[in-house]
Amino acid sequence: MPTTKTLREGSTRKRAAILSAARELFLADGFDRTSVDAVAARAEVSKRTVYDYFGDKQTLLQAVVDAIGQSLITTIRHTLDDTLTDLTEVADLEDALVTFSMRIATDMLDSAEYATLQRLVRAESGHLPHRGYNSMADTPDEALAERFAAFAAAGLLDVPDPRLAADQFIALTFGVALDRLGSANAAEDTRVRPLVVEGVRTFLRAYRTM
Repeated sequence: MPTTKTLREGSTRKRAAILSAARELFLADGFDRTSVDAVAARAEVSKRTVYDYFGDKQTLLQAVVDAIGQSLITTIRHTLDDTLTDLTEVADLEDALVTFSMRIATDMLDSAEYATLQRLVRAESGHLPHRGYNSMADTPDEALAERFAAFAAAGLLDVPDPRLAADQFIALTFGVALDRLGSANAAEDTRVRPLVVEGVRTFLRAYRTM
């Protein structure tokens, strides 16, 4: 008889296979033309298994979008750890924040995962819980706010409201690029970096300790 651990690992593999199959089919054929039978066949599981894991096709679509969102959140957290950790000098903030922003603009905004998320949300918005559904929700903003709070504790920034500071940082960098250029993808548009640099400097003029 299989052990509980074996069953759990097997279930995880089946869930991943179903999500991968559904993602490929939703992208290739669209939600309406993708059947649960086709997902099950591609994932090499039974149709019953798909229903047992996800209930219905609409929930399966949401699970695909949420899984991509979680992957992107992981990228953001890794980038935060790589670029905005162990800073001790105010003078180092500008370079670190520009490096963080440019890494996000290439590693995330230029990634296949991000392109897939955008494509699915645009094409299948009518089948998601609500228009403009955001599978990442506020997590990236809150993760950045936590880092700003740590900088405040270290005496590098004066941020009475770290979440507001995070929202303003995003607006001044990626938001400006999106408004001005329609994209914040630095790998495709060299105009993104100067906007990001100026946004970082504007942010630091407001929040850097003297």
